[in-house]
Amino acid sequence: MASLPKTNIILYTSGTPNGQKASITLEELGIHYEVKNIEISKNVQKEDWFLRINPNGRIPAIVDKTPTSDGKTREKRIFESGALMLYLCQRYDPENRLNYSYDTDEYWEVVEWLVWMQSGLGPMQASQSRQHTKINDQQGQANHFYRYAPEKIEYGIKRYQTETRRLYQVLEDRLAEQAETAGKEGPWIVGDRMTIADIANFAWVNWAEWAGIDVEPFKYLNQWLDRINERPAVKRGLDVPEPFVMKEKLKSKEGEEEYAKHHSQWVMKGQEADQKKHG
Repeated sequence: MASLPKTNIILYTSGTPNGQKASITLEELGIHYEVKNIEISKNVQKEDWFLRINPNGRIPAIVDKTPTSDGKTREKRIFESGALMLYLCQRYDPENRLNYSYDTDEYWEVVEWLVWMQSGLGPMQASQSRQHTKINDQQGQANHFYRYAPEKIEYGIKRYQTETRRLYQVLEDRLAEQAETAGKEGPWIVGDRMTIADIANFAWVNWAEWAGIDVEPFKYLNQWLDRINERPAVKRGLDVPEPFVMKEKLKSKEGEEEYAKHHSQWVMKGQEADQKKHG
């Protein structure tokens, strides 16, 4: 294994799907990093100091202070989870554990599925439960209408849950296709290993029940989800910056209501603040 430089990375994050993409990637690569918990419920991500790191006021983001190979100091900010994952692989994954060599067919397939997630799956599911990260179209839309909207609009819930299920079927079909040539540890979205394409999509599918979606009907997707959840680095990454308790809370009606009430209050508070400033 190639030796990695001693890293000096600060991760600014919160316990949301987008935040978990970053922490899981860091854990899988075995990179040393420091965590700064951005308390979204207090709108910390909108404070001036954080806007200098991410002008869009969303998590996750990193600041990489790792010196260059010739010893020069540097301070590089990276925001947007997809860009962050690509950056970490480019700089700190010389053996391509989570990606493929640049400009290979597999590399561009990883990029395709990463962008597909960023522009489709995440936003749609996020709106069913609106994570206070950037709303990622489809599943994000599902989250918002299903969990956070003050008025339950049946059209919005059905519209975005249906589209989220359609996108799950796209993943299901891809994994079924990959299963034809997969090794004993697969199938994966691209090639013969788990890549950042899997991590990015997993981070949202792992919150399916929060958007009111059942993954059981999707055979390969459900197996893929379990396979990734079993990885030690993934377990560690899910618990950054605090223990991941959503699934446990949803096991009881009381826990579900408590969890939903807590999150919906600050989601709507943040939305009201944005409407006041930009409306």
